[in-house]
Amino acid sequence: VQLQASGGGLVQAGGSLRLSCVASARTFGSVAIGWFRQAAGKEREFVGAIRWSDDSPFYGDSAKGRFTISRDIAKNTVYLQMNRLKSEDTAVYYCAAAMGDVKNRESDYYLWGQGTLVTVSS
Repeated sequence: VQLQASGGGLVQAGGSLRLSCVASARTFGSVAIGWFRQAAGKEREFVGAIRWSDDSPFYGDSAKGRFTISRDIAKNTVYLQMNRLKSEDTAVYYCAAAMGDVKNRESDYYLWGQGTLVTVSS
């Protein structure tokens, strides 16, 4: 089973992007899918997560009010909608899977996608 994150790119400050995280097989049943990001020279940061079973999102401080996490059961996909992007949102974004409820610690996630780069120009 693999996770594949996509949708990154170059966007101007104030713009929007939607990232996708697709699983290669049906694996989301009893897991939480989290989004993390890592800017150059910085540690990986929790962005938010969603509990697959009941579509309940949980956000880190950097995402509150601007980012939205959702999921599409039919497509086995979790989305990260990012609005009003800022230059400080520039990072490689990763999706990952954790068992059970939403978690904000990197160490709780056992399966990681390869990352997608988001660059926000000011």
